[in-house]
Amino acid sequence: MGEAKEKTQKKSWFKGLQAEFKKVIWPDQKTLAKQTAAVVGVSVFLGALISVIDVILKYGIDLLVK
Repeated sequence: MGEAKEKTQKKSWFKGLQAEFKKVIWPDQKTLAKQTAAVVGVSVFLGALISVIDVILKYGIDLLVK
């Protein structure tokens, strides 16, 4: 009996998951491209900013230690 109940729960879970995916409003290709470009651009900018801060801090610490 426990096995049949477990299968029913799994089917119910997958039906719920399928229903939720149908509710999702997927972006069109143009919107997706814009958002992807924005994420990549911000990531590159923040990576560069963190690198610059890291170099400045390293240089400052080297001055203090020597």
